[in-house]
Amino acid sequence: MRCVALLFACIVLSGCTQEASIPLDPEPAAISLSGDSLFSPKPSQDLVERYDVRREAYVVDPTNIENIIWFGRFMAYVGDYEEAISIYTQGMDLYPEDARLYRHRGHRYISVRKFNEAIADLEKAAELIEGTNNEIEPDGMPNAQGIPVSSLHGNIWYHLGLAYYLKHDLEGALRGFNNGRATSENADNLVSTSHWLYMIHRRMGNTEAANRVLDPISSDMPIIENVAYHQLLLFYNGELSEEDLTGEGSAGDAITYGVANWHLYNGHQERAKEVYDELLNGSSWASFGYIAAESDVIEYLEP
Repeated sequence: MRCVALLFACIVLSGCTQEASIPLDPEPAAISLSGDSLFSPKPSQDLVERYDVRREAYVVDPTNIENIIWFGRFMAYVGDYEEAISIYTQGMDLYPEDARLYRHRGHRYISVRKFNEAIADLEKAAELIEGTNNEIEPDGMPNAQGIPVSSLHGNIWYHLGLAYYLKHDLEGALRGFNNGRATSENADNLVSTSHWLYMIHRRMGNTEAANRVLDPISSDMPIIENVAYHQLLLFYNGELSEEDLTGEGSAGDAITYGVANWHLYNGHQERAKEVYDELLNGSSWASFGYIAAESDVIEYLEP
């Protein structure tokens, strides 16, 4: 199996009754854009137990759309992105018009650096939601307040914008994040989409448009989850310094990436390279900041 944390996959995939042993030499969970093998870390016991609940529900009824989606989500959370993609693909045979399957599979294609496949899935999801009511998307990994801050439509457009951005298709990225920004007026959605829109406009040389993105941003916004993006926007408009920015895990990666990118489009190539290297020397290779840094270094900084 690809993921060292997939303790019970043998039961799901082959019907055996023994727990799958943890392999000593697992296959890589993904290959980086520069060709390096990437391995998933061992998940916490709590995450494994939560995964097992979703696995058991799926085993009982593998044709239930909610079981398919949640099992796929937790398969990815424990680090087996390719198996998550396979689960969503099988689900599409049963529910070919359910936008959620394309949204989640598109997300995990981003994780494994298959950007063209991600774009195809997320464009399909965008077609499927056309004319439908938006809905709050439940969190698999809830924030500290336990309040979901994203929606199905918003996540489809956000991930589509990101997939285009990672291919350096800035027009496609602009379309995705503009549509994502329009899906909800909550503060978390505003700062997450505005962060990418600001960077895109700066990359395109549209400084006035970038500054307009910052107009509704203030230090007293009621942010629940996307604190890192909020900090970066305050950094872009001069309210915070680079030294003021703090974050851990994927939030820390988001901040480090935003700072590296800011130095890049402001012409500080050497400093940008230093910050990109700091990020890429870390281990959070599935974070969006890390993936974007990989892509940028290849596109802009390698000879």
